[in-house]
Amino acid sequence: MANTAQARKRARQAVKRNAHNSSQRSSLRTAIKSVKKAIEAGDKEAATAVFSKTVSIIDRIADKKRIHKNKAARHKSRLAAALKALSQKEAA
Repeated sequence: MANTAQARKRARQAVKRNAHNSSQRSSLRTAIKSVKKAIEAGDKEAATAVFSKTVSIIDRIADKKRIHKNKAARHKSRLAAALKALSQKEAA
């Protein structure tokens, strides 16, 4: 346990910050799963709508440095490619 008042306060802040950051990462994962689920269902309109919301969430979390910007770009790229493949599958 922390010995000084400053260390005790920093420990309290760390717990609070950890909970907030974990919550944001969880919402990110949920958003990504919702896009994947819509794509697997084959619903292009729903997938497109959810994709735009998810991209916003990914960008917001990357701007706050909860995840690395390259990881954010990788997620967006893979989701966009899956959405494009769905579109091409429907067209064929």
